Amino acid sequence: MANNKKPAYASAHLAPPADQPCAKDTPRAFLALADGTVLEGHMFGAQRNARGEVVFNTSLVGYEEALTDPSYKGQILVLTYPMIGNYGVRPDTFESDRIQVEALVVQQASPAYQHRHACRSLHTFLCDMGVPGIAGIDTRLITRKIREHGVMNGVLLAGPCADKRVALDELDGIADIADIDLVPKVSVQKPVRFDCGGPKTVALVDLGVKNSIIRCLNGRGINVILLPHDSPASMVEEFRPDAVLLTNGPGNPERATSAIQTVKDLLGRLPLFGICLGHQILALAMGAQTYKLKFGHHGSNHPVKRVSDNRVFITSQNHNYAVRAESLRDGAEVTMVNLNDGSVEGLSNKAERVQSVQFHPEAAPGPTDLDGLFDQWRAML
Repeated sequence: MANNKKPAYASAHLAPPADQPCAKDTPRAFLALADGTVLEGHMFGAQRNARGEVVFNTSLVGYEEALTDPSYKGQILVLTYPMIGNYGVRPDTFESDRIQVEALVVQQASPAYQHRHACRSLHTFLCDMGVPGIAGIDTRLITRKIREHGVMNGVLLAGPCADKRVALDELDGIADIADIDLVPKVSVQKPVRFDCGGPKTVALVDLGVKNSIIRCLNGRGINVILLPHDSPASMVEEFRPDAVLLTNGPGNPERATSAIQTVKDLLGRLPLFGICLGHQILALAMGAQTYKLKFGHHGSNHPVKRVSDNRVFITSQNHNYAVRAESLRDGAEVTMVNLNDGSVEGLSNKAERVQSVQFHPEAAPGPTDLDGLFDQWRAML
């Protein structure tokens, strides 16, 4: 007997959505880089200009997570995988409530998408959030330039009046992202609770937290109190947490002076954990130094070695800064190192009850390699 039941994905779009124009009908757009390179493509998403620091991400999938990751605030994101958007946009993958990147650069923006959980196209998502995108760009060329010369500022210019000369002129006056404190733009303004009925509670100093970090903690029976980035130590202690976690976030860690001071005041009084930017801030609070990487670590395929047993993990990363190993003071030790460039990927200070990692354990590209890290932190409570 014939089975007339429709498959689960029958409602997915197998043809270009009606609201997404074909490439030949879209305005031309230019991407100008600080080294004088100008690339021409066509616009999709919101039709407006954008400026920011240009970085590349090497992940094959996960554009929804990347677009909504607060650590990308102030940056123009280049995705190296050639076709983006083919599985649409699924709200349950978002790392925040909005797109955080300034603009998106891709080689090919798929006009069609297919996934049973998708609710809209990438083009519609960008339009809804007011974020521009440019397609038809040689993303390999941009990636090679960034790897050779380092991250650089860029301008996305679109519309009928756009041309190469105007795009280059727009580069003047763009501030160096290292001089901007981006954390206030992505942090909560007042405390927010995420209770799961667990026996322990962790206070998260919100420097630009990813939703998946909160989910990982709640999933292990740990209640979460999300606090503003500039919460003083006295405010943190009012909530009587069992530990404090400094979250991920954007920009130069040296600019997060409020969070650094809070950590200094809490050292030795509560267990302190850090992820990504939080890892760097913990290091600064303990007297170490940070530096800007040439082109950062952005992607889901970075090998990291644990020093204690030489075990290697595949990690997801998104940061432009790292801790200077030789600046670490007595009591702080390197627990993990990056196998690509030898940079510090993990820190520990047993006397001060501090543990941190530069990568994102909640992203789980392994996919289960680093599940034990959150369990170790829970055991410390």
